[in-house]
Amino acid sequence: MYIAKETRYDKMQYNRCGASGLLLPAVSLGLWHNFGSNGSFTNMAEICQTAFDHGITHFDLANNYGPEPGAAEENFGRILRKGLGAYRDELVISTKAGYDMWPGPYGDWGSKKYLVASLDQSLKRMGISYVDIYYHHRPDPMTPLEETARALDGIVRSGKALYVGVSNYNKEQTEAVAGLFREMGTPFIINQRNYSMFVRDIESDGLKDYAAGHGIGIITFCPLAQGLLTDRYLQGIPMDSRIKTDGRFLQESAVSEEVLCKIRALNELAKERGQSLAQMALAWILRDGDITSVLVGASRASQVLDNIGMLGNMQFGEEERARIERILAQP
Repeated sequence: MYIAKETRYDKMQYNRCGASGLLLPAVSLGLWHNFGSNGSFTNMAEICQTAFDHGITHFDLANNYGPEPGAAEENFGRILRKGLGAYRDELVISTKAGYDMWPGPYGDWGSKKYLVASLDQSLKRMGISYVDIYYHHRPDPMTPLEETARALDGIVRSGKALYVGVSNYNKEQTEAVAGLFREMGTPFIINQRNYSMFVRDIESDGLKDYAAGHGIGIITFCPLAQGLLTDRYLQGIPMDSRIKTDGRFLQESAVSEEVLCKIRALNELAKERGQSLAQMALAWILRDGDITSVLVGASRASQVLDNIGMLGNMQFGEEERARIERILAQP
């Protein structure tokens, strides 16, 4: 049973997505992990209900999220049918295509054939008629960029998506596709990139400043650096950590003594701010207003509540900012 909407929206901050009319919650829920065929459906439903009850209106998926590919969309579709779907007009649902999804020459990258077919499959899995944001998941070095852009434009005109976005595009690639979208009048509003205290490529490649200056939103994934920016690793690598149980995304070699020293120093600052390390790391991403929303994952509902706790302290003084930079600059 979902709570009254008046209470729900009081708990969240909403930010305008670029120059569009769309508002996204400061914290969005990503279904990359923990929503596959190997998870508990009851737990998945509880995570989504807790998120929505606390103002997280944006649910982010992709065609290949699982395991198995497509499983996250299927499970989210079940959650919609179990009750969340009654609030469809209050939800922002996004999905993506761009990685390997099915065998043969048409199940990957950025051709019009793949993007159109993949969205049709995604809508069927989720049991909905449109998504709010449809992303091209990664740049395609072989397909002409104009074909990819025109495919996304056509999808919006077909009514199967309201807005389009890109993911993993750097500044130059974003600038190029944005020019095409402007010519076509396509509602291109957002780029999804990896960003955290430990991964700052969107600063060094110029995307963060470019997007802020050209009306393009940015939503960030892996804000906690695959769990490094939490209290999980303060004493080293736990045996039940993702590094030990699933080494696909974070290798044990990444957790050096130098990294652990930075984590511990950041944790001390977080304590002084009255936050957990994770809450401070999330708030830091949103510190200057250039980032629209931060995507968080969760393996249980309590993690959602912990993460949105960062809304209680999102301001950083100049000394705090400088101290963080000194910690991160340590060799």
